[in-house]
Amino acid sequence: MRRQTNLPQPSADPVLQRYETQFRALRAQLAELWFFCKGTILQRRLTCGKPACACAATPARRHGPYFEWTYKVAGKTVNVRLAAEEAAAYREAAAQWRRLRTLLRRLEGLSRRALKRKGRLLRSR
Repeated sequence: MRRQTNLPQPSADPVLQRYETQFRALRAQLAELWFFCKGTILQRRLTCGKPACACAATPARRHGPYFEWTYKVAGKTVNVRLAAEEAAAYREAAAQWRRLRTLLRRLEGLSRRALKRKGRLLRSR
């Protein structure tokens, strides 16, 4: 069940109206996001460690590609090996995470400007 909130009434101030319109548009973009995860998806080519293997002498002959999802937990880097089939889904999820962070930064900045404007309008009455 959704909690009822007292939504603010539309403002008569044109600047605040513009902020409200922009806020609604950004909030609607949040609903378009899908699964997300923070981190980076890496594609790596590795050497096997055998001195006689071609990968030891020629970087172009390294083994792979291997895919890894790298992210931080409590300041520690975590690496998770991914199958090639999984890499695309994780890459998209990482892009969704960056989009979420961008939207939240924009919403917060817009909220800060709107609240500052509201404060000025209330003080000027």
